[in-house]
Amino acid sequence: MNNSVRTTARLIGAGLRALLALTVVCGVLYPLTVTGIAQALFTDRANGSAFRDGSGRVVGSSLVGQRYDLPEQDPDAPEEAARPDPRWFQPRPSHGLGRNSVNTRYSLLLSGATNRSADNGAVDGRCTRDSEPGTLCALVVAAEQAVIADNSTPGRTVRPEDVPPDAVTSSGSGLDPDISPEYARLQVHRVAARNGLAVDRVEQLVTAHTRARTLGFIGEPRVNVLELNTALRALVRN
Repeated sequence: MNNSVRTTARLIGAGLRALLALTVVCGVLYPLTVTGIAQALFTDRANGSAFRDGSGRVVGSSLVGQRYDLPEQDPDAPEEAARPDPRWFQPRPSHGLGRNSVNTRYSLLLSGATNRSADNGAVDGRCTRDSEPGTLCALVVAAEQAVIADNSTPGRTVRPEDVPPDAVTSSGSGLDPDISPEYARLQVHRVAARNGLAVDRVEQLVTAHTRARTLGFIGEPRVNVLELNTALRALVRN
């Protein structure tokens, strides 16, 4: 009996020592080591890729897309009622999970894709105005019409063939921070007109914020909308 008690006590003691050792190693030393390496070598990404304006104020994350809408007239209106602010470059459409309806006191960041097939709502294999409402084709057609209407300026009418795919389709997360250089250039005349700027000055801004393919062959050329709009804000204020 005594041997049994001593064996049990020894096993419990060994278990407690193992628990203490693993807690120190996995719960303290490992997190501190990883955090230290991340802060030393990857400070920007470790801190959420926070992007700051000229005054040093954090205005968002360069990895997360955000909308640039006019102020809501009715807080209870559905998200679809929000209209893009024509003064700013606009990101890709966001067809994620919708607005926060759990705690409306806070604006939560919700992410998600449309989960619809590429031919959802197609009529004879094409997306047309006759596509069933709520389908992917209907969303694409509506987005194309909005892009054409919003970006056509006096003396310059945007044609359907001028609209790039990323202007009418959302990303898998709905939070893509980048747009194609083609979509950015499509918006140049509207942004210039709304802010009283010269078109060539806004075009230079887009060119300056266009990133090439990673390592020269990964991905596509892209423009970060947050960084571009932050530079635009500084240009307008000057």
